[in-house]
Amino acid sequence: EHQLVESGGDVVQPGGTLNLSCAFSEYSYCMGWFRQAPGKEREGVALIRGDRGYTDYPDSTKGRFTISRDDVENTLNLQMNSMKPEDTAKYYCAATRVFCGAAMNEGEFTYWGQGTQVTVSA
Repeated sequence: EHQLVESGGDVVQPGGTLNLSCAFSEYSYCMGWFRQAPGKEREGVALIRGDRGYTDYPDSTKGRFTISRDDVENTLNLQMNSMKPEDTAKYYCAATRVFCGAAMNEGEFTYWGQGTQVTVSA
């Protein structure tokens, strides 16, 4: 069974940085990070595809977040800079063995981690 385990969640101040990691048990063509804040729907914040490491971000995270993957160490990372209070959410790592679209539709992802909490607060 494909397992995903997130780590790195913490409390950070506005403007701060945080790096999340996801350890995965096997290669998946497409991987992404999603988040869900209380009372809100889960949304994609970054994705990366196996072919040449294509990445995509929604406007809310573009320029601030960077997704990367290491298929030797089997880790997926999310570097978050210039963090804002609205980044507060539980962050999830997700994966699928097949193609995923730039829209970051959560329905396209088969495997999910349990999540790690990120809080941005002064």
